Amino acid sequence: MLRHYTMAAMNRYLGIPVLAVLISSVIDAASTNCEDLAKLALQTTTIKKAEAVAAGSFTPPGTPPIPNLPAFCRVAGAIKPSEDSDIEFEVWMPASGWNGKFQGIGNGGFAGSIDYRSMAAAIAHGYATAGTDTGHAAGTIDARWALNHPEKVADFGYRAIHETTDKGKSIVHAFYGDGVRRAYFSSCSNGGREALMEAQRFPTDYDGIMAGAPANYWTHLLITAMWDINALQSNPDAYIPAKKLPALEAATLAACDALDGVKDGVIDDPTKCHFKPATLLCQGPDADTCLTQPQVMALEKIYSGPRNSKGEQVFPGFSPGGETGFNGWGGWISGAGPGKGMQAMFGMGFFQDMLYNDPAWDFHKFNVDHDVKLADDSLARTLNATDADLKRFKDRGGKLIIYHGWSDPAIPPVNSINYYQSVVSKMGAKNATAFVRLFMIPGMQHCGGGPGPSDFGQGAISEGDPQHDLNAALVQWVEKGTAPEQVVATKYKGASPASGVARTRPVCRYPKVAHWNGTGSSDDAASFTCVDPGSAH
Repeated sequence: MLRHYTMAAMNRYLGIPVLAVLISSVIDAASTNCEDLAKLALQTTTIKKAEAVAAGSFTPPGTPPIPNLPAFCRVAGAIKPSEDSDIEFEVWMPASGWNGKFQGIGNGGFAGSIDYRSMAAAIAHGYATAGTDTGHAAGTIDARWALNHPEKVADFGYRAIHETTDKGKSIVHAFYGDGVRRAYFSSCSNGGREALMEAQRFPTDYDGIMAGAPANYWTHLLITAMWDINALQSNPDAYIPAKKLPALEAATLAACDALDGVKDGVIDDPTKCHFKPATLLCQGPDADTCLTQPQVMALEKIYSGPRNSKGEQVFPGFSPGGETGFNGWGGWISGAGPGKGMQAMFGMGFFQDMLYNDPAWDFHKFNVDHDVKLADDSLARTLNATDADLKRFKDRGGKLIIYHGWSDPAIPPVNSINYYQSVVSKMGAKNATAFVRLFMIPGMQHCGGGPGPSDFGQGAISEGDPQHDLNAALVQWVEKGTAPEQVVATKYKGASPASGVARTRPVCRYPKVAHWNGTGSSDDAASFTCVDPGSAH
């Protein structure tokens, strides 16, 4: 799925010059001229460009100019691990002030391009960095490149990030004459799936990994998309237009907002919310303030998640709360019309271009039992990152943080809880606690945004304040051994920190929750304490 960071988060780490004097253990001079890297011989790799880029503004391919960058060495190339592979990648390395670390850059949706802005943020913080298009050029909701191209699907699924990481580290070593001391990967959505794939398949690639709203159970997530498409479109009267979402959100808040003791427009734990869609049933003519009977039935299916013919749940449903807003249900589930939500586009892309290799495949043919088996048999090994055995990652000292917004309309948030609990079950609570943390963010939508405080440093790895920056907390955990118990999330009044702070709230290590102390402003994180859920009330 796509990533949607808050503007506040983007503004905090983009376009800000870095003072090298603030970076400890920096390497001030490269051992090789940047241009000489064009002659570097790497297995299955072609170096297409190696150039020194002056400090200031730089315009990457297909991207608006990025201002205020430090001078850096840019290497661009392609990797071909199979005959049908063409993995485009770039490596950017600060000309001076390198902190000895490497940052891998992930992708949203079906990928198809290099995330240059995240690479810019990385070098601005002193990191060498590498990004890839994962083996194809396309928009993030376009899967046509996958049609009858299983090797390209494999590149997208797991190969491209690893290959780019491997070649990127080699290029960094060649440029600086010194190896990478620490390596980090932080991404969200499909990037969160990539993050977990790295921890599971390639445990030596990264020391610290941040997996945001991971689409790691890819086959079942896209089964969910098709389930929802059928719920909303099989009956033309079942489609729920975006104009009805304010009434839906108001109803869920009326039912569940105050369950946590604070009425603040946020449902802290939707699993405790037992909102009944039938309470919105129109008692007269259809209106924007109510749902028709077919719409009620569709909403119930969306909340329940897909179930097979035995009634067994295939994947969690979506959670009530946070339906409105730029990153809410309007863009993902309802869309501008039937079939125009991003969930529908991802679902159809997966089924037509990856699963059935048939652009004419129609959603009316969807069958849960048959399609779950087909998807798992043919694509789970390539696309799913669900392996709970992370022993190799743990034993080499790796640290993993997973986060997910409770109001995510793209990837059901309970999925992250299910994966985390599978790791705890497989490895034991004591072992799991030593290297993995889960943070569930009330009121946050997909990777950011939403009615709750949702700005907590997600995005680029930084050397910031680990009390307010989860990526900085990851670095601190890896390098100093201090495991994060909570992080303070912020909601700004506008699109940037300059607009002022509207609310702060601690986000607690799962399963703990933030409990209001009974005194002080409920908009101030200092008025809350992280407690076990059973003692919250």
